[in-house]
Amino acid sequence: MAPVTHGPFALDFPQSLGVFDDYAAAQAAVDHLADEEFPVKNVLIVGTDLKQVERVTGRLTTGRVALMGAASGAWLGLFIGLLIGLFAEQGSWVSTVLTGLGLGVVFGVVWSLLGYAATRGQRDFSSVSSVVATKYEVLVEHKLLARGQELLAQRPGQPVDL
Repeated sequence: MAPVTHGPFALDFPQSLGVFDDYAAAQAAVDHLADEEFPVKNVLIVGTDLKQVERVTGRLTTGRVALMGAASGAWLGLFIGLLIGLFAEQGSWVSTVLTGLGLGVVFGVVWSLLGYAATRGQRDFSSVSSVVATKYEVLVEHKLLARGQELLAQRPGQPVDL
């Protein structure tokens, strides 16, 4: 593996101390090293074998798109209305905020419906997505590899080599 040279993630000639199926297991291994006073500042936990996961959250309809657009537009309009209202004449800030809110709702609905119409039929669902790691590799500087392996082998519940 090539040296990791990105700022705080820099290690000289990193070596693999172990590969774990989930982050909690990798974290537990590093926690054990810390408990044994291993210099954990020389350790990296690296998520590997990345995959994108998309969770479908519902079906999109014209009404739902308009409602979501109104909600996001309301927040934007409220924010802008409050900013402008700070500089409005005394007594008129309420109308300024309400005008910003109303215009934001209208803008949000129109913009979201235009976007929905442009992609009609190609994506009639809403979703959230994330990139997740399927494995977590614990890397350590090469000069500390043997000590790290020794300490991890001593963890409770680990098989003992005879």
